[in-house]
Amino acid sequence: MKSKILFFILIGVLTNAQVNRFFYEYKFIPDSNNKEDVKKEMMLLDIDKSGSSYYSHDKFVSDSIGRAELEKQLKAGGGNISISRREKPGQVSFKVTKEYPDFKTYLFRSISTDKYKIKEDKKPEWKILPEKQKIGNYDAQKAVTSFGGREWTAWFTTDLPFQDGPYIFYGLPGLIVKLEDATGSHSMTMIGNKTINASAAETEMQLPDNVRVLGLGGKELEVTKDQFKKVWKAYANDPTKNMREMMMKNGDGNTKVSFKFKTGDGKEISDPNQVFREMEKSTKEALKKDNNPIEPDLLN
Repeated sequence: MKSKILFFILIGVLTNAQVNRFFYEYKFIPDSNNKEDVKKEMMLLDIDKSGSSYYSHDKFVSDSIGRAELEKQLKAGGGNISISRREKPGQVSFKVTKEYPDFKTYLFRSISTDKYKIKEDKKPEWKILPEKQKIGNYDAQKAVTSFGGREWTAWFTTDLPFQDGPYIFYGLPGLIVKLEDATGSHSMTMIGNKTINASAAETEMQLPDNVRVLGLGGKELEVTKDQFKKVWKAYANDPTKNMREMMMKNGDGNTKVSFKFKTGDGKEISDPNQVFREMEKSTKEALKKDNNPIEPDLLN
């Protein structure tokens, strides 16, 4: 009887685990040739005893809906899977995790249907300066560092007991509440926080081996930064390579994949060859306008 009581107590502790969630407004300029076009995204920094996770709120919501749709179709069977593009899929696709206590840091990025877990091998080297100012409700102090091809200024507060921050940044004697690069192209400002149950935090969905969906599920391939750079360059040169390989395997097993593409004028096309031509054209055009990444050294 005692063992059963202890079991239920343990379950209660696990299900009520708490996560400290911090909300950051991320402003960024994707195109260095169009500095008037400033994008905004709400980012989440979830911190618990084991580490932290930094990711887009809109992408989290969109992916949650997509997972629910996909799970429903997989359970229903029938062999055909249809995924619709959602209204707010999120503009920021990357995610960063840190594992405590040694702050082992990983950057997660997707290229086409493949997902990559990039190990961060450098720790931010900070210079703490005497300047102080109020950021929101917190007294903050200034620090600077060079990282990823940019010069960064951070404001951290010792009012919050976390030596963490947005993106890959950490290692100051407090939580980073504001971060901005020297060009003003990327800035992240903490605008709120709350405590949530662990069950409300981000979770990953594992898909069957024969199902691959852009941006959903799947296992990450762990790579170094140099390995990722090579893959990225190959993708930039040939954006539809993975999709063509999927089409060549189409029909294997019980699940068929259909490709549909909607052009800028609203016309929907389904012929695979035409789809790939339009996808390559639109992807290369998008990459030209997305030339101001948060970490230039990773993609150049």
